[in-house]
Amino acid sequence: MKIGNIELANPVILAPMAGVTDLPFRLLAKEMGCGLVYSEMVSDKGLIYQNCHTLEMLKSDERERPVAVQIFGSEPDSMAKAAQIVEKSGAADIIDINMGCPTPKIVKNGEGSALMRTPDLAFEIMTSVVNAVSLPVTVKVRKGWDDKSVNAVQMAKLAEQAGVSAVAVHGRTREQFYTGSADWNIIKQVKDNVRIPVIGNGDIRSPIDAVQMLTETNCDGIMIGRGSQGNPWIFQQVSNYLLNGELLPAPTMSERVDILLRHLDMLVAYKGEYIGTREMRRHAAWYTKGMPHSAELRLKFNQAESKQDFIDILHQIPSLIGQCD
Repeated sequence: MKIGNIELANPVILAPMAGVTDLPFRLLAKEMGCGLVYSEMVSDKGLIYQNCHTLEMLKSDERERPVAVQIFGSEPDSMAKAAQIVEKSGAADIIDINMGCPTPKIVKNGEGSALMRTPDLAFEIMTSVVNAVSLPVTVKVRKGWDDKSVNAVQMAKLAEQAGVSAVAVHGRTREQFYTGSADWNIIKQVKDNVRIPVIGNGDIRSPIDAVQMLTETNCDGIMIGRGSQGNPWIFQQVSNYLLNGELLPAPTMSERVDILLRHLDMLVAYKGEYIGTREMRRHAAWYTKGMPHSAELRLKFNQAESKQDFIDILHQIPSLIGQCD
């Protein structure tokens, strides 16, 4: 799969997820065979005003290349300036425009999926960003605002007209947020109506799901979001299955604990122990979901305040450690 001039090793892609797809998470996904990783969404205004926290989100690593940085905003000029800042930083191989985030604090500012309601403004933003940078530009959209205003096809056509290199389609409306089932048929409709690559997103939790989406929609790439939380192995499983039809075994309990601790090490090294351990709490709950004593573990993780706390928690459960040896 190719996006602009960027050739991907495979069409398996990590979705941008706020509070999740930071540098450590992206590196783990890449190590597991992910073809393209996306950053958390980055504020255009935060970049323009040189907000320290926002600029920190641009940190990247050569090991994760290629990487796409996703920006959000609602003004064509500021989005273009933000895209130029991203390009100049050298952090990205691709710039993505967020038109899919459903959260109220984003939508109330006319950003994210609110742009699905203003196609003319969305087109202006896409055109401004494409014209402002030399990097390939992608856009992530939803099925529509709600079931009465399904316009993903229209948005994809506008993206193609604006010079966007690829479009990712989440098969849910903004009204759905992340509930219910993703509508893969809308992804097929988009694919049938544009010539640029189409990336399907929504309800990919296994290699079988990935093949089914490719078959049903004829999309060019598979974007995995929540299915990768606590499960970076999914990228290895999907890419391997697409390549040779082989279903890899699920990670052992020992492998899950090992990656949990490695992820913790990376977060602490990247963000410091105070922030790193607190952000690791939810990751740890995802990694251990379904394990013996997972509910007890989750409660303990939520109280962890140091790296050593996490290690101690795992060693407090003899039955768990016994199965990990």
